[in-house]
Amino acid sequence: MIKIVNDNTDPRINLAVEEYALNYLDPSQDYAILWQNEPAVIIGRNQNTLAEVNAPFIKERGIRVVRRLSGGGAVYHDLGNLNFTFVVNSEKSVVSNFEYFTKPVIEALASLGVKAEFSGRNDITIDGKKFSGNAQYWSKNRLLHHGTILFNSDLSVVQEALNVKADKIQSKGVKSVRSRVTNIFPYLQQPITIAEFKETLWKYLIPGGVDQEYVLNEHDWAIIKELRERRYNQWDWNYGASPECEIEKEERFSGGKLELKFNIRDGVISDMHIYGDFFSKSNVRHFAELLNGKDYRESTIAAVLDEVEYQEYFVGISKDDFLHCLFS
Repeated sequence: MIKIVNDNTDPRINLAVEEYALNYLDPSQDYAILWQNEPAVIIGRNQNTLAEVNAPFIKERGIRVVRRLSGGGAVYHDLGNLNFTFVVNSEKSVVSNFEYFTKPVIEALASLGVKAEFSGRNDITIDGKKFSGNAQYWSKNRLLHHGTILFNSDLSVVQEALNVKADKIQSKGVKSVRSRVTNIFPYLQQPITIAEFKETLWKYLIPGGVDQEYVLNEHDWAIIKELRERRYNQWDWNYGASPECEIEKEERFSGGKLELKFNIRDGVISDMHIYGDFFSKSNVRHFAELLNGKDYRESTIAAVLDEVEYQEYFVGISKDDFLHCLFS
């Protein structure tokens, strides 16, 4: 097992580093990576982003949303969370063997006096509370296994960032299963920093303590940055790649109640219907048709509102009001 040290905290870069290790590094070698992200929501490959994130909250907090290659549910990352990655040959003994890859984490915690155990399909728990979720992705004959470790994250933000009004978004994608979560830190017999925990964990990720390291060079970083721009920095990947969903939005303003019902497929609006008790000078059905076929992005819809005689359709409801209803 060869370790790759990655001190970046940009989730777009960190997911690109994983993909690079999977598809570009020597396939005869196994690799382990530890990494941390600045505040971000990481979306599973088969999930609908809109159905997983609390959009107003993440916008207010400046939390980045990035889709990963692997399946599973949405997770919140911050600098109190440590992530681990294995890239290995996808032999039968390791494919879907989540317990095999979580064993080093459990052993590292045991050395610190913390009793953790593998639970369910892909979790690690303490006292029945989840602190680690795991997922896998296959590419040719290579397997990427990665997991989260809630060391000392802000759990209040975890709950808020992933708090979605499920009754208003009917997604055809894979929905996250919410579990009771906890941090490791309160269970430590002796307080340590996340940096100290990282050093402890390295000893268990690398069998026999053999500390072989691959240092990413300029050529490696050039491809990693290209992967970031081509995939992880693209709205089409992070939002547009979502499965179809049906959305209902409603809000009351001084000009009346506004109700929006529409579908999103591949990030594009369709079947927009607008209802409410507001007053309109022109048929609002014509306005709804203008939104069909447009990306479900605030900047895109704002441009449409600027191009039409907006007040002909909505009296007493401003453009900002409409955007707030559509994207809140």
